[in-house]
This record gives sequence, C-alpha cells and structure tokens, in this order.
Amino acid sequence: MGDFKVKIAGSKKELKKFTKNLLKDVQAFETMLENDWFEKGVVKIGAEQELCLVDKNYKPFHHNLDILEKAQMKNLSPELAQFNLETNATPRYFKEDALSAMEKEIKSDLKKIKKIAKEFEADIVLTGILPTVRKFDIEREQITPIDRYFALMDALRDMRGEEFLINIHGIDELNIKLNSGLIEAANTGFQVHLQVDPQDFAKKYNIAQAIAGPVLASAVNAPLLFGKRLWHETRISLFQQSIDTRVSDEHIRDRHPRVTFGTDWVQNGVMDIFKEDILRYRVLLGADFEEDSLEMVQKGITPKLKALTVHNSTIYRWNRPVYGISGNGKPHLRIEARMFPAGPSVPDEMANAAFWLGLMQGYADKLDDITRYIRFDQAKANFYAAARGGISKQFVWFNNKKYYAKDLILNELLPVARHGLQLQGIDTKDINHYLGIIEKRVKKENTGADWMLQTYENLKDKASKEEILTLITMSTIENQKKEKPLHEWKIPELKDLPHWHPSKLLVEEVMKTDVLSVQPDDIVEFVADMMNWAKLRYVPVEDEKGKFVGLVTARSLLRTLRKLAADKTLKDLKVKDVMLKKPQTIKPDQKIEEAMKIMDTSKFGSLPVVQNGKLIGMLTETEFFHLSRRLFERF
Repeated sequence: MGDFKVKIAGSKKELKKFTKNLLKDVQAFETMLENDWFEKGVVKIGAEQELCLVDKNYKPFHHNLDILEKAQMKNLSPELAQFNLETNATPRYFKEDALSAMEKEIKSDLKKIKKIAKEFEADIVLTGILPTVRKFDIEREQITPIDRYFALMDALRDMRGEEFLINIHGIDELNIKLNSGLIEAANTGFQVHLQVDPQDFAKKYNIAQAIAGPVLASAVNAPLLFGKRLWHETRISLFQQSIDTRVSDEHIRDRHPRVTFGTDWVQNGVMDIFKEDILRYRVLLGADFEEDSLEMVQKGITPKLKALTVHNSTIYRWNRPVYGISGNGKPHLRIEARMFPAGPSVPDEMANAAFWLGLMQGYADKLDDITRYIRFDQAKANFYAAARGGISKQFVWFNNKKYYAKDLILNELLPVARHGLQLQGIDTKDINHYLGIIEKRVKKENTGADWMLQTYENLKDKASKEEILTLITMSTIENQKKEKPLHEWKIPELKDLPHWHPSKLLVEEVMKTDVLSVQPDDIVEFVADMMNWAKLRYVPVEDEKGKFVGLVTARSLLRTLRKLAADKTLKDLKVKDVMLKKPQTIKPDQKIEEAMKIMDTSKFGSLPVVQNGKLIGMLTETEFFHLSRRLFERF
C-alpha cells in the first residue's frame, strides 16, 4: 500500500469505481494463474524490520520523518506513528548463507539508523510493544503526517465510530478509550516472507497456519502495555481490537475482525483467501487508477493489481498472502508471517525466522497434507493460547496428542525445522547457530516476555512502574547493542538505571489510577468512613455518568464537623454539601514539574487528573514522596 496513493472511498461513485477495479483485478489474477504466468521453482525469502525511536529518557521520540530525511536510505520507510520506522531486507534466494547474510544486512541498516538517531539525541529499540509508550503517544495527533495513514485512520473511524475501546485481560486488565486506532502503532513486528509456487500455495499456507501457535510460543516479546501485565504477546489482541470495525449488535451473528487467524483451511489456492476477504470485509480505502488490469493482461503485461493490493493491505491475517512482481517482470506469490514481534535481538529474530522457514519446508517435504493430522480449530486455539501464555502453554498437536510447548518444540519441531533448512542447502554452521538459539531459549523457558515479566516481578515492590518500564527499555537497548541473544541476558536490577530524570515525567506516568470515588448524593458518613478505612486525605466525586464534579478533602470534612457542633440543625448532609466544587485539576499529558508548581502555589496536597471531564487518576503528596525517596536512595 505504501507505493500507492490511497484515500477514503467516500462517495458512492468512488466506491463503485474501486469495486469494479477490484473485481477486474480478481479476473486478471485468475487469468494469470490459468495461463501459467507466475514464477515457479524460485524460493526467495525477505523480511520487514519495524522499530521504535526513543529519546534520551527512553520515551517515544516523535520525529521519524526527520530521521528518514537525514538517513536517505531507500529501504527505510515511516510507519503509522511518528516514533516508528521500518527497514526492508533485500529479497534473496533461500540457500547457503541466506540467513546470516540477511542478519548482517539488518544489523548494518540498524547501525546506520542508530547513528542518525544519535544526532537527534535519540536511539532505537526492537521490541514487540515499547514498554514506555504512553497514552499521549498514541493519540491521533501523533500519526505520521502522510496522507495514506490519515486515510486509514479516518476510514476506521467512519466504520467504527469516534471511540476506540480496548479491553485486554492478563495478570492485570487494560480497559481504555481512545480517540483513534493509532494504538495499533504500539505494535512493532518482524515480518518474514517466503515465496511459494501457486500450485503449492494451499499446502504451504495450511502448514503456516498449523505451526503458528508453537512457533509464536517460543518468540513472544510483548507482555506490557501502559504498565499493565497482559498477554505474553499482547500485540495479537491489541492489533485485532485497534483495527476492529465491528459494532455491537443484539443479535448472535458471526462478524469477523479485520485482524484474523482465518476461518478454515485453504482448500484450492490463494484465490480462496482473496475472494473470502472481498466477500467478508467492506472496502476501507480507495485509490486513483492509471491501469486496467484486464487490458494489461490481454496485452501480455503484468499488472500491479492496485485495487486488490490496497484491499489486501487492510485485512491483517497473521499469515497473509502477498502478490508481487519479480525483477524479471513475472508475478509471484509469497506467504508473509506477521505474528513475530520485533526483538529481543536481531539474532533472536533471525532464529525465529529460521525456525519458521525450516518448518515450512520440512513439513512440505514430509507431509502431503497437514490438515489430515490437526483440525483447524485446534491450530487456531494453539495460536491464541501461545499469544496469551507463551512457552508455558499446552497445545493439541497431530492426532489429538497434547504437548507442552517446550516438549513439542524440542522433541518434534526442531528436527523438522533442521530437515527443512538442510533441504534448502542452508550452511550447516548457520543451521546450528539459529536453531541452537531457539533450543537454548526454549530449554530455559525464557522468552522475551518472560524476561520482562520477571524483571517487573522482582522490582514491583521496590520501584514505581515508570522506573521499571524505563529500566526494561534501557536494558533491552543495551543488550541489543551487544548483539546478544536473549538466553544470554541477565535480569536487570534497579541500580542499573543511572540516567533517570523524574522532572521530565508526564503526570500519567506517576499518577495513581486505582482511585476510590463517591457520588454527590452519597451521605457524608460514608465518605468519612471511606477516608478512615483506606487512610485517604482526598476523595474525588463523580456523577452517575462518571464525570468529575468535585473533591472531598479531610480539611473540608473538619470544617463540616465544626459546623455540626455549632448548629444542631445540620443533619443528613450529603457529599455535595461538603465537597469542593471547582478544585484545581491537571491533564495527564502535562509534565510533573507543572503539577508540583500548581500544588506548591495552591498549598494543596492533591490534584485530580482529568481529561474531557472524566477522572482518570489522582496525584497526591504521596506520589511525590515516593519519587523523592527513590532519588535519595539512588544518589
């Protein structure tokens, strides 16, 4: 989609034109298939490396276009949010040193980007979800200012409505409302491409579906979002919810998300998927057309299939079919594995790629039809089990046999992957190296997600969430600089965080979010007992719709007690009679320095954090005390 000028298919005329071109592209595609146009007997691989930009405080750095302009790299492109970039590895024949050569190229590209970022006092990090990303960073204002990104976000909004709700359950729960689907940009991945012959597409695609669960289980690297411990690969749920155009309905009807694992095995070939996606998913984007694909095919010219490519780019299968044109002018087919997160290191990413590619080729050689051995719903269940729990989960494998992920990978899958890589003539040294990384990681049962969660668990009673998330991000960057695979990483300690600048923090990074509140018509005795039981000095007041309307303080209650003592007629007081009706508030994206000045000037020990009239947190003297204590302990 990045090569095309896209827009919202707004009018009925534009929608009609796009749909006509989409149907022409399908006919052109089928004609090319029937007449044997597609490249065959060629096995190439490729990869897309997404990354995050961070500033010197390890927070998102929103200047991707500045770095892009300075870098002048043809294979570097911007992503949806201003703190994301993507580099594309050169497609290469899948043989001999293909894997190590790709790793060398990716490392070289990342070093160039890192060097440019340093000039802006920034850095890069490979991670499934950046631990330090804040709600402020994924608001609509942070979209990379490129027309196609605004078109995509606007199209999603028009289908879904103004509010984007995200709800994910893990150890913690995330329940949040956003003003756009930009939270999708919190996900960064490492997409792996494998070119396949058209006649082998169904067989190979079904293999990709079957192996997705256990392969993902060994690679999970995204357990944290906004300081919440969620799925081991939270990207899977977050991506689906952020791009979901479905609306609630009172009828029990199946409606499929645009981010999907699929609905069944592929029976005939790639057209099964393309046609299903046209039938199930409404057109999101339009485009200007300069070619008639059917006319081009009749003239013997390979078309770009612009409408089909644009539509396909708005449906996010975890294994996605891709149409492309090779350097010799022939069309080709690829399968794109989209489930892999970025990181924890480039060697880890290439090991994940080697594992997947080896299994693809190994099972294609060993089995005529993988669907005879495992049901589709089992493969799908395995995939989501892996996303939720990673390497600790149990899977149902061939012939209904159950395995824990560790045993399945070590005893069943790694030998098949080795066989597949050997069939391709991959150098033995590289096979041992990359599959050895998988083996060591799995034996230790220590994925990137486990490493992050262990760090969090070790420090959750010793440090703030913001410090922990910063430490995880900093340690990730330091280990990536050393080019060490995950199984060699140590669990970081708080003393490893020397460059921590709390004065630069935003309110949302420090505020308390587990807040008790009362309503205006509650009796005073209730709020008094609440403050006594929970040892609170400040209690916010919300109306029945959740709008912030006031604040009860210990001081206001004392004043009320004095009035009661003086006037025996004051009875049955309610919260609204004692609350401060217009207390000073602050927004979550304001700096902590501003909060300190407000509290110092007003001589007030509490600041409700309010956005769009809603209470989202509280900032009190206690939070500042904890910040000060940790600074004294460190310095």
